[in-house]
Amino acid sequence: MTAGDVDEAAAVLAERALELPELEHARTVAAYVSVGPEPGTLALLDALRARGVRVLLPALLPDNDLDWGAYTGPDCLVRVRHGSRMALLEPAGERLGPEAVQQADAVLLPGLAVDARGMRLGRGGGSYDRVLARLERAGADPALVVLLYDAEVVERVPEEAHDRPVHAVVTPSGVRRFR
Repeated sequence: MTAGDVDEAAAVLAERALELPELEHARTVAAYVSVGPEPGTLALLDALRARGVRVLLPALLPDNDLDWGAYTGPDCLVRVRHGSRMALLEPAGERLGPEAVQQADAVLLPGLAVDARGMRLGRGGGSYDRVLARLERAGADPALVVLLYDAEVVERVPEEAHDRPVHAVVTPSGVRRFR
């Protein structure tokens, strides 16, 4: 996809995601900043913030777990390189702790694909598997939403015992729900 295609898809994804009741009524949303060719999230983050939603963004810890910080706008983002892996945009400022995600009414999860059952294929680092396990242990039940391109919704992805299904996937062509 060209940079223009990615930007156009990001705008459509933001529009579709903002129509979700789960995000429309959310007071706190845990999200992420897209990198590279991932479906763009910045337009959505800014729109949520403009609605008065508290947006939490992850900061990768050395053990691949996630800490969280508040998103206060594009100026709060700093590029952080974690070893030899790609650089991520993370929120500058106060860290709220890994448990902060438990306050979220909705969690936007990155992914490479989602299948017909709602199972998400991540990048393999386990960061969001830890987040989902933390939410489950705490009895928290936020809406779990993945933003993808249409071709990334597939029939089946590999699944392990710790994997949990998401509730919805948003693509440029629409929303698919799994609960």
